Amino acid sequence: CFGTVVSGDPKGAMLTHENIVSNCSAVIKVTEVSCPFCSSDTHMSYLPLAHMFERIVQGVVLVHGARIGFFQGDIRSLSDDLCALKPTVFPVVPRLLNRMYDRIFGQANSTVKRWLLGFAFRRKEAELRRGIMRRDSIWDRLIFRKVQASLGGRVRFMITGAAPISPAVLTFLRVAMGCQFFEGYGQTECTAGCTMTLAGDWTAGHVGPPLPCNSVKLVDVAEMNYLAANGEGEVCVKGPNVFQGYLHDPEKTAEAIDAHGWLHTGDIGKWLPNGTLKIIDRKKHIFKLAQGEYIAPEKIENVYVRSSAVAQVYVHGDSLQAFLVAVVVPDPDFLCGWAKKTLGLRGSYEDLCSKESVWVSVFERCVIVIEDACVVLCVQVKAIAIHPELFSVENGLLTPTLKAKRNEMRQFFRPQLDHLYASIKM
Repeated sequence: CFGTVVSGDPKGAMLTHENIVSNCSAVIKVTEVSCPFCSSDTHMSYLPLAHMFERIVQGVVLVHGARIGFFQGDIRSLSDDLCALKPTVFPVVPRLLNRMYDRIFGQANSTVKRWLLGFAFRRKEAELRRGIMRRDSIWDRLIFRKVQASLGGRVRFMITGAAPISPAVLTFLRVAMGCQFFEGYGQTECTAGCTMTLAGDWTAGHVGPPLPCNSVKLVDVAEMNYLAANGEGEVCVKGPNVFQGYLHDPEKTAEAIDAHGWLHTGDIGKWLPNGTLKIIDRKKHIFKLAQGEYIAPEKIENVYVRSSAVAQVYVHGDSLQAFLVAVVVPDPDFLCGWAKKTLGLRGSYEDLCSKESVWVSVFERCVIVIEDACVVLCVQVKAIAIHPELFSVENGLLTPTLKAKRNEMRQFFRPQLDHLYASIKM
């Protein structure tokens, strides 16, 4: 079996039956007591099959003799597919969860509705903290039933992975959905997952303890001041779920797996007092600005996409420059209505993306969300360019596992990036 790893030059991650069986078995073990799979379950498959996260979920479902329904191929019609299939098992990625969260709060368009939504959330969150997981409370009937119905009304098991998720978003959707909601962490090189939260753990901001199929350790990254002695460092994984290497590429295989069999993930983790792992930074895609500051762009991007105006963002830095710039794709569902109401502008999505006043207003909203997140000044973007087309696999800007192809983005947006740097005087 070959997992697809397409960041930079395409690579084939060689995965064996043992790799896949060990990872599936670990997920079954973690969920077997408090949230077991069963033959009556139905899984909605909409993630690419090149995504090992999706393959492992399918493997677990098939082991239990359960059913798999496939979406019709258009992600914009996913809500229709969910209502038709009514799945009980629904793996998700943070981008989808962020859209759900924004849509819920977007519909609470008055002071009274927002107060009622917040009050209902706090009441159910208090139950969640006491270990009560349900969807038959008065708050479900009055407030959250519509959210649950949008996923078919029968979901009892959700798991998110593939990218970081905001603790606030995860906690809110755990409350709103009233079902077991797990978060996992891993990569193709360890088949799919190497850690996963436990059933009944209502806390957010971590990715759980190691799965039973592997060991996890942290090693020093001295140049970024992350030291294993402080419980911080690069996440390394060892176990039967670790891949065999990259196809016909012994050099990259040796970079990924050391002489003792430990897979170096390139992610920076931190052990929390309760034994769970928190991903706090990224080693692979860091770069240094002119003043010597190390920057992990993905971490900053995850903050900017919390803005309701932003669908996608690419943050760029250069060792010859002292600041960051970005390319932003505005949310098509948000932009037209917002521009009409706030700026008095009408027109198509593409027309609005070309207007300077829209660029300025989107940038202002980005500044607000990054300040709310208390991100330090040196890692804030100083200027943005607006791009009217979503990053996708089809236009070559995303991998089949929906991660950014940063090298390709840098080349594709080079004219806009150079213009941004040339137009700003620091």
